[in-house]
Amino acid sequence: MIMIVVDSMDWTSATGRKIVLQEGDITRIAVGAMANAANSALAGGGGVDGAIHRAGGPAIMRELDAIRAREGGCSTGSAVATGAGILPATYVFHAVGPVYRDGRHGEPELLAGCYRKCLALAEERAVRTISFPAISTGVYGYPQKEAAEIAIREVRRHLERSDTTVEQVIFVPFGQSAYEVYREILGGRAGRTITCS
Repeated sequence: MIMIVVDSMDWTSATGRKIVLQEGDITRIAVGAMANAANSALAGGGGVDGAIHRAGGPAIMRELDAIRAREGGCSTGSAVATGAGILPATYVFHAVGPVYRDGRHGEPELLAGCYRKCLALAEERAVRTISFPAISTGVYGYPQKEAAEIAIREVRRHLERSDTTVEQVIFVPFGQSAYEVYREILGGRAGRTITCS
C-alpha cells in the first residue's frame, strides 16, 4: 500500500510507504538523499543544480571533480552520488535528464532512467527518504505533465516492491504551475491523503 500525501509537510504514519507532494525549497527539506537535476559534465549550473551547490557548499563540487576525473562525467538517463555538504541530507544524487526535442528521441526512457537510477542508489545506501525536483522541466524543456507522469509512475513502481528500503518519496517541483501539475496527477486537493494499493 502506498500513501500519497498532498500539501502536508508534517504528515506521518507508523506504517505504509508514502509519496509526498510539497511546495518549497528542496534544499531545506531534510531527507536521506536529495536528487539534483544535473548536467552531464557534472559542472554545476543554474536552476535546482545551482541552488543545491550554493546551499550545500564546495564539498559537493570537490566530490564531483573526483568523479569527473575518474569517469569523465555522467551519461544522460543516469546519476551519480556524492555527499550532501551542509545540506540537510546525507547524499545528493546528481541525475542527468534528457534535453527534450519532440519525445520521439528516447526522452521518456532516459527520463525514467534518472528516477530508476536515483532509486537504485538509494537502495544501495539504505536510504529511507528521498526528494526529487521535476528533472528536465527547466531549461531542458521537458513538458511538465509528461515529465511528472514519468516521475510518479517510476516512483510508484519502486515503492510497490517488497524489498525496498525507501519509505518516503517527496516531490518538490519548482513553481506553482509545476506543483499544480503534480497535484492533478496525484489526484490531490489541499490536505487530502490518498491510499493506493
